[in-house]
Amino acid sequence: MDLREALYTTRAMRRVSDEPIPQDVQARILDAAVRAPSGGNAQNWRFLIVDDPDVKAKLGPIYRECMELLWTGPYAPRIAAAAADPESEESKSFGRVRSSAQHLADHFEGYPMLLFGFAQYDPSGGSIYPAIWNAMLAARGEGVGAALTSVLAFKLGEVLGVLGVPTDEGWNMAACVTFGYPTGRWGVAARTPVEDVSFRNQWGRPLGFEVAGPLWP
Repeated sequence: MDLREALYTTRAMRRVSDEPIPQDVQARILDAAVRAPSGGNAQNWRFLIVDDPDVKAKLGPIYRECMELLWTGPYAPRIAAAAADPESEESKSFGRVRSSAQHLADHFEGYPMLLFGFAQYDPSGGSIYPAIWNAMLAARGEGVGAALTSVLAFKLGEVLGVLGVPTDEGWNMAACVTFGYPTGRWGVAARTPVEDVSFRNQWGRPLGFEVAGPLWP
């Protein structure tokens, strides 16, 4: 697969089938992950694959509780704003995102593979997010969809208990990524233009160029 195609079309894919992901595909995903850079080449990461239905069955209810905390907490103002003006494009866009995220929560146990990433003594995630993204790009190359979520941090203690992660060794859970073969199509996601979110040399100064639309394909 062309590099730019992978970069432009690796978006959150939450609607997937329950088809198992073969271990040789899992191996290529994880091997790509560990090729990512890490601070000081410390490689202070651990990856935990979960595909046992019993473990997923324990995590599913916890995940849904965390999503409810998200909707009624940090996202409550956005939900209220969307309800107050349901016909605006912003409200419709948020509604689609919320529906997709809730789909993941409602079907959490059905994802064929979950990947948890942990970084030791690094709460920022800077030492493991490049590896997580490598895994997601590698999955895209295999035709496997992925979606990153960190909402389980709301109930971190319960999650660590289910996964058997030691709590006295400095392991920070950076993310959970769901994997599965998509039921929909890949595509380039619509995004705010580059010039609206980028500056040059000083905060607030113009970037100096504009990008009218996706530069791939």
